Amino acid sequence: MTRESSDPYYDLIDDFDLIVSSFQSEYGIRLSRELPAGMKWDEFRDMLVGLGPNTALGRIVSIRAEDRKEMLEQFTSEQMRIRSEWRSKWAKQMAKTNQRQMDAELEAIRQGFLQMAGIKE
Repeated sequence: MTRESSDPYYDLIDDFDLIVSSFQSEYGIRLSRELPAGMKWDEFRDMLVGLGPNTALGRIVSIRAEDRKEMLEQFTSEQMRIRSEWRSKWAKQMAKTNQRQMDAELEAIRQGFLQMAGIKE
């Protein structure tokens, strides 16, 4: 099974090394032990949402989300690379999503015309 960038868990998988590191630093939890032992999804999700800004994931997320011009001017080349890659990936993901939505809407219109014409497929 290949991962698609439109998969809602794609970023979760891509960022898993950051998540592992962040759980260790924030909670002292080794996910390599906790996940196989039966950590429930709800618990994992709640802890993931609660990760602080001083974790590996928190720092990357803040770079990706930064839009203030005065902050961007102070970014290092590495921070700009991280932000640019994320924005490019996000734009591609949105384009795919929009294309699928448009295709679905066009198909619905097509089906409507076929029904109005009394044509059954």
